[in-house]
Amino acid sequence: MPLACGAAMVRGGLEEVGDKSLGYGQEEPDLLQEVKPELVEAATPNGELPELSPGQPEVRLTWRRWVIVFLFSSYSFCNAFQWIQYGSINSIVTRFYGVTPFAIDWLSMCYMIVYIPLLFPVAWLLDKKGLRLIALAGSALNCLGAWVKTGSAKPHLFPVTVLGQIICSLAQVFILGLPSRIASVWFGAREVSTACAIAVFGNQVGVAVGFLLPPVLVPNLEEKDQLAYHIGVMFFITAGVATALFLLVIFVFQEKPPYPPSRAQAMIHTAAPGEYSYVQSIVRLFRNVNFVLLIVTYGLNTGCFYALSTMLNRMVVINYPGEELNAGRIGLTIVVSGMVGALITGFWLDRTKTYKQTTLSVYIMSFVGMVIYTFTLDLGYIWVVFVTAGVLGFFMTGYLPLGFEFAAELTYPESEGTSSGLLNVSAQIFGIIFTISQGQIIDNFGTQAGNIFLCAFLLVGTIITGFIKPDLRRQRANLDNEQTKKLEDQPPVQCITIL
Repeated sequence: MPLACGAAMVRGGLEEVGDKSLGYGQEEPDLLQEVKPELVEAATPNGELPELSPGQPEVRLTWRRWVIVFLFSSYSFCNAFQWIQYGSINSIVTRFYGVTPFAIDWLSMCYMIVYIPLLFPVAWLLDKKGLRLIALAGSALNCLGAWVKTGSAKPHLFPVTVLGQIICSLAQVFILGLPSRIASVWFGAREVSTACAIAVFGNQVGVAVGFLLPPVLVPNLEEKDQLAYHIGVMFFITAGVATALFLLVIFVFQEKPPYPPSRAQAMIHTAAPGEYSYVQSIVRLFRNVNFVLLIVTYGLNTGCFYALSTMLNRMVVINYPGEELNAGRIGLTIVVSGMVGALITGFWLDRTKTYKQTTLSVYIMSFVGMVIYTFTLDLGYIWVVFVTAGVLGFFMTGYLPLGFEFAAELTYPESEGTSSGLLNVSAQIFGIIFTISQGQIIDNFGTQAGNIFLCAFLLVGTIITGFIKPDLRRQRANLDNEQTKKLEDQPPVQCITIL
């Protein structure tokens, strides 16, 4: 397939592409676009920065990267929906199964508990076997859990719905650590933060729909036979969507693009596999003081979000009896505004790289938003709750992809799957602690006391964030590499594929 090029070739000629030693195929992909070589965004997993070689393949992007990230977002959406689908109708499900509200809370917290012990084996598997196997496992478990739940639409079958939820929580372990890895493997250096935000976006959409749809599908009815019908409809719809997404992953999801999206990805494949030690990578991460501080602050912020999401239905119904449907809409408002915040943050980071300033600003505003939400929840005007919840969600959930990308900068060149996995473990631990504690405080002292409890920890997180030094190793490594700077100064090669 001949190529017509309208600009001078890099280093005087178009270099050979598809070098098998780099793990990329020889076949020319459809609709590829030649892009300007970017600054190096990562290096070999063993912590050493390899030198650029004149034999490096040219950098190319393919339109398939958007298919991959949106497909991942879709099955992440389905898994997140199943996490919160019980919490948004907590009072209805409690009466249907004849259990306590705390038992329903555990259907949310099991997602957090299962993640903690399984993070390290799944992160190791991601490094050893790659994206496709992890994507297949995550989507398959999500599908299986959804179908198990279809057999639990009877009042005496609460253990079956617990089993289905546990299977879905296993799927989550194969999902949460992938956004930053997909972004770095499939996207160019100037797109990684935006791509990571889009990957996280699917999870947030799932939470949003999980707040909105269950109260619509499962009305607050007294007759348990009618409730069983509506709950069954919700379960079967979810299982159908999960099955369709699993089939798409089987036939569409790919391990990597045919050509490297950045020179960094080409260099990663030149490293000898035996040089990488997963244990040593973990040790290096925990020796990184700035990353350890980020682990704590990310856990505090995201743990507050998990607790707030789990308890939202209960808090709203306590202050506004009979407003189960609006409780779901308030949850939707929190997450949708957070999605907007996440996308804006992604675009901003790709253009400014101001990780420390952005992180601190977002954290401060999360704290301020939580304070405002706390002291306006019981005013008696539900429209005020919508407004304050939207402000809170914009910053609190908008922080999620920001934390992943800041971790990638602070821990360069360690695996993004490992660093983001450690952030998620911190979030799960704090989420469990905050959910249990806030539930007990609400039952004994009221919703305002429960929210003040979360405000205190957000304040602590804000203070700790101020001590994180903006040690942007990825950026510093780029500037230290003279060959990369020379490549960056050259004009891009513009190629048109002639069929």
